[in-house]
Amino acid sequence: MSGHVLFLNGTSSSGKSSIAAELLDLLPGPYFYVPRDAINSMRSRTQTPEFGTPEFDEVFERTVRGYHRMLAGLAAAGNGVIADHVLRPHWLADCLEVLREQEVTFVGVHCPLPELRRREQARGDRPAGLAEQQYAVVHAHGDYDLECDTSVHSPRECAQLIADFVAKPGRSQAFTRLSQ
Repeated sequence: MSGHVLFLNGTSSSGKSSIAAELLDLLPGPYFYVPRDAINSMRSRTQTPEFGTPEFDEVFERTVRGYHRMLAGLAAAGNGVIADHVLRPHWLADCLEVLREQEVTFVGVHCPLPELRRREQARGDRPAGLAEQQYAVVHAHGDYDLECDTSVHSPRECAQLIADFVAKPGRSQAFTRLSQ
């Protein structure tokens, strides 16, 4: 038995974490919420190379590839998984390969750039301009099963749209299309 991966993709500060928190209350059956940021925070700090160096970039790439394999492992064991990611094209390619045996519902979480800037500044826990750097890249592939805009809908409303979509048979086709 294989589990379901509900894959939320969007820039930093787009609302993925808030949607995921709501989804945990709405989805049938148990789901694990596994954000990529949580995996990054599990890494030791004393032996990690300094941010911005080639050595750090290498560690970060291994971390992200391990995250993808962790998602696949949880789903392969029959678990429902909510992934929270900021995809780059090569990470999407890795996910398409690693998650090819799983059912993946691919959700684009959108928010206009001015609102992302405002949220990022209000949060104060992200480097200035991070969402803007990610903005052109994160949705470049252009294909999702479902998309939501967190400037138009609340996290709860987005989560309800997603939960309603997940309840439909034959719901998840974007990963298959993107793999071809």
